[in-house]
Amino acid sequence: MPELLIRNARIMDPFGGCGGTMDVLISRGRIAAVARELQVEGRETIEAQGMVLAPGFLEIHAHLREPGGEDAETLASGLEAALRGGYTAVCCMPNTRPPLDNAAVVEGVAAKARDLALADLFPVGCISRGREGRELAEMALMHASEARVRAFSDDGSGIGDSGLMRMAMEYVQVFDGLIISHAEEQSLSRGGQVNEGTVSTEMGLRGIPALAEEVMVARDILLAEETGCRLHLAHLSTERSLRMLREAKKRGVRVTAEATPHHLLLSEMDISGYDTVFKVNPPLRTLNDVKALREALHDGTIDAIATDHAPHTVEDKEVEFDYAPFGMVGMESSFPVLYSELVLAGELELMRLIEMLTSGPARVMGMQPPEYGAGIVEGARADLVLLDLENEWTLDARRFASKGRNCPFHGRRVKGRIRCTLKNGKMAYQLAEAESA
Repeated sequence: MPELLIRNARIMDPFGGCGGTMDVLISRGRIAAVARELQVEGRETIEAQGMVLAPGFLEIHAHLREPGGEDAETLASGLEAALRGGYTAVCCMPNTRPPLDNAAVVEGVAAKARDLALADLFPVGCISRGREGRELAEMALMHASEARVRAFSDDGSGIGDSGLMRMAMEYVQVFDGLIISHAEEQSLSRGGQVNEGTVSTEMGLRGIPALAEEVMVARDILLAEETGCRLHLAHLSTERSLRMLREAKKRGVRVTAEATPHHLLLSEMDISGYDTVFKVNPPLRTLNDVKALREALHDGTIDAIATDHAPHTVEDKEVEFDYAPFGMVGMESSFPVLYSELVLAGELELMRLIEMLTSGPARVMGMQPPEYGAGIVEGARADLVLLDLENEWTLDARRFASKGRNCPFHGRRVKGRIRCTLKNGKMAYQLAEAESA
């Protein structure tokens, strides 16, 4: 493998590596040197003047649909989309067909991803068998398998049985596993389409109340406090959920949480007519909830940004609002929309955004080098992303690597682009010159 030299990059490494403008030499898949004015002769060179070099991002909440939903996404298309978005590692959710509820299925998915040699894949296993919420799945066997499953969720469905959730939390303590809560009390949300409030009334659609999330957040925090289990709250969307999270952290509860780009940047007021692209679960909430999420991101209450990448076919989405599935795609649009709407607007520091896409997710998942998180230091695996902050362009979901076109930011003018993504020192994705203008 030839040596690659990245010259004059502005290094931003939340894992604690050096900062400033540096050259980075990559050899045999690893970072060989980080210094100023390294020798250029005989080396393939990327001139990165004015660009930011960061560790490859970690996506902790993506739906890659395989097995069973390959018409909407495959491991290949989903992991290629990840690389285009700057993600070198992805945690995939288990609501596939069949669900990822046993060692054989998770090993098969993990093995196929290894053969693809794209982004790293870390499967999330089911909490309950068949995601039916009745009995525990084979969590210990999934953890002991070659896939080394560390986190468990019935994402897409809340676990209504509090006894089962408590049992799951107690069970995973044996190997310090992580429970990821899809906080939704379905007796309150069933049949809902958008946030319950003014917009749902005007649209004539049944609403999903904030309480549907908040009741489950309160319950799961109490269960985690009682059992000592590590709990992660997926896609939080309401101000009261954040208040409970903040208070729980102060009490020492082992709880973390994520926010999505769409809940940080969009509200129920952005729903355009009956465009099903904006139908997502939890739904887009109020402007007050968006404000609270941004404050929680800034003050450290939110631990990570995760896209909840959820591709669907055009045919499935282009139906009446009531019948369309929930979900948006997000991995290829995440960095540019967050950079444009939060960093350039002065609401968030760039380093904080990169932290929320790298070291924050790593802490949530309990990941350590060498699997992820060594940063930009000599000897580390060269999983890197080069960010062109000056590139202004228009998001076009029709050109995504993902099969999903259901992106709420399609057509938006943004600034900041993934120039290239390196995986094990190889050019896994590079922006074509024709697209760079």
